[in-house]
Amino acid sequence: MIANVPDARPASWGPNNAILFSSGNSGILRVASSGGGAVTPVTQLDLSRQEGSHRFPQLLPDGTHFLYSIRSSVVDNTGVYAGSFDGRMKKLLIRGQTMARYASGDLFFLDGDTLMGQAFNTERLELMGQPFVVDGGIGRSSMGSGAYSLSDTDTLAYAGTLSAPSQLLWFDRGGHPSGSVGSIGDYTDFRLSPDETRLAASVANAKTGFPDIWLTDLARGNPAPFTFGPAINASAAWSPDNARILFRTTRNGGLPEYYAKSAGGGGKEEPVFVQTAAHTSGVLSSTMSLSDWSPDGLWALFSVMTSSDFDLWILPLKGDPKPVSLLAAPGDQWHGNFSPNGKLVAYTSSESGRFEVKVKTFPVSDGEWLVSTNGGYEPRWRAKGGELYYLSADQKLMAVSVGPGPSFGTPTPLFQTRVAAGVSSQRTHYVPSTDGQRFLISTTVAEQAPTPITVVLHATARFKK
Repeated sequence: MIANVPDARPASWGPNNAILFSSGNSGILRVASSGGGAVTPVTQLDLSRQEGSHRFPQLLPDGTHFLYSIRSSVVDNTGVYAGSFDGRMKKLLIRGQTMARYASGDLFFLDGDTLMGQAFNTERLELMGQPFVVDGGIGRSSMGSGAYSLSDTDTLAYAGTLSAPSQLLWFDRGGHPSGSVGSIGDYTDFRLSPDETRLAASVANAKTGFPDIWLTDLARGNPAPFTFGPAINASAAWSPDNARILFRTTRNGGLPEYYAKSAGGGGKEEPVFVQTAAHTSGVLSSTMSLSDWSPDGLWALFSVMTSSDFDLWILPLKGDPKPVSLLAAPGDQWHGNFSPNGKLVAYTSSESGRFEVKVKTFPVSDGEWLVSTNGGYEPRWRAKGGELYYLSADQKLMAVSVGPGPSFGTPTPLFQTRVAAGVSSQRTHYVPSTDGQRFLISTTVAEQAPTPITVVLHATARFKK
């Protein structure tokens, strides 16, 4: 291993034994390709410009300058920059939440889902002439990365839309399907309203990679848009009275913030937590995952990427909205959920070296319980109490009885799901009904055709003709 990189954003291996890389909320970092050396910072986040991350570095041919992307809550500061090892260069080249790659005299970058190219002078570090179109329908992710790659020999490879299509299906406790909600889509997360009449689901846009929230009246079955882009809008959390929805957004340049809006769909979107250098008190991060709204309506629970991993934080929703650390532990702490009485928090933890489901008291005390056996993730409480659910390492839906004390029974498998493999802080895969008799599960669509990859030799010469 050359370097431990939590939440890595792609690296660049250049001359002079140097590798540049970044993580979710850091500046650009450098390590020797031979390994064993120290990781040193090359760029620093400028909090006065509300920068949340530097990512996607690429060393240029001279070995001293590089390209990288900056995310900031100030829209005009978000874009692709040229930098240098001595720290003297910080030059904006392209505005917008995108990445760029250089090859053979041209810079390639995404504009929406269109791959563009433009001549680039590596001595003056300037774009020249007019941009040209390479192709449309290029896949991109919510991180800002695009599904394309360039070699030093001017070979270009790119792919179409990236998605993870699934269908939201109801299952009973025996694993028998009993209906669906909505159409096939790339569902990143979803939550039932407390009264179980509506569903808030985040669905990724195939062209941009960014999700928006849709609301579905479960009696009528008609999804309606709740947010309207142009960046990430996801992670909906319902207020206990069903009246409002709190959600995560990156509309102000890439740093996640929390907004609230009437669950009726009307009214203004009101900022609840805005990331500014003066306000975050050290929480400034480009990777935050909202997971729950407390039963008493006073707290929002979320995971935030700190210096090396994810920790659980809470945000007061009355008075001064200043985030407070709830649980800092080795490894990642994800998927925090309040118990029905608000006195416990269940969460996913990798503290042991693998993902397990744990429970802590709220407010935090010495009380802690390991609930899962042989691994598990994404816990959910039965709203009426008495049971806790989670997904096992092999994607079985597990049930655990919850008694007074609290006490937790032996996990029992209910049935094998077809959720996508892998554990993510940003995606959720199921929700239980309030009585625990049904489960709405994001079920992968079978027999998906592979995404074709296009390879173009001598790309710059071909597309400039």
